[in-house]
Amino acid sequence: MAVTLPAEVLERYRRFSLYNSPYPAHDHGCAVDLYPETNDGLSPVAGEVLATKTVRCPDQPYAVDHDHLIVIDCGDVVARILHVEPAVEPGDVVAVGDSLGPMVRSGFFGQWVDNHVHLGFREPGQNYLRAGGSLPVEADVTVEPLDWDGTGEVVAVGETYAVLDAPTHPAPGDYFAGITADDGAVLDGGLTHYTGGGILTATTGPVSFLGTQVGVADGRDVTWDDVEVLANGERVVGLSLFAAQDSGFGAKLVAFDHDFAVGDAVEVTVRPTDDPVRLG
Repeated sequence: MAVTLPAEVLERYRRFSLYNSPYPAHDHGCAVDLYPETNDGLSPVAGEVLATKTVRCPDQPYAVDHDHLIVIDCGDVVARILHVEPAVEPGDVVAVGDSLGPMVRSGFFGQWVDNHVHLGFREPGQNYLRAGGSLPVEADVTVEPLDWDGTGEVVAVGETYAVLDAPTHPAPGDYFAGITADDGAVLDGGLTHYTGGGILTATTGPVSFLGTQVGVADGRDVTWDDVEVLANGERVVGLSLFAAQDSGFGAKLVAFDHDFAVGDAVEVTVRPTDDPVRLG
């Protein structure tokens, strides 16, 4: 059984990703991260709030040491929502688009990860407190493929990332788009700093990117090969891949202790390695 999120739900968010996480809850696309325009944690589901719970999370200097779980009865399924400080309580009824509360900067996040709403689903009667066991999520929205030659100019930097101006979204706000593999299928996930990623058009066999085989697909799942990502010939942690409809779209390099500056020209390449970066 899979749960389908319709386009009218996904379009309320500027970005989404099924695979860009090291946590088992996202294995096989069994959860989706949704990125609102503001820090307001908008509900992607309608139903009655069953429970809220505060949970501990990894201690990070850039984040809070606790997170929150909101459980909502949607009828056929039960939704689990994380990374939102509840402004709702058990017994409240919410609609799609209602505010559940402000998003929190959780210690579960990498420093380069923006605040977002994490959503997974369980069948009624399942243990909704356990991290694993969610149902596969299907995104019922067309994601346009964006070809990219690996080049761009830095337009934004943080301590652990740099964003390039390419590829450019051709029509921000009109539809979702994402960076593609060499065969035109949209990629999703952390290439290759997370063990596995995804491809939004199910397929089977080798997956190539920037002229190099980077993994093997089995349906939507991609197991990354032992490869490394380089920027101007220097190794970086990886690439953060997702579907986006906002004007700020561009390749996002994950890079620790980098010296990228706005205006720098960058060429990204990929090559095999015996020592790949793996963060989870």
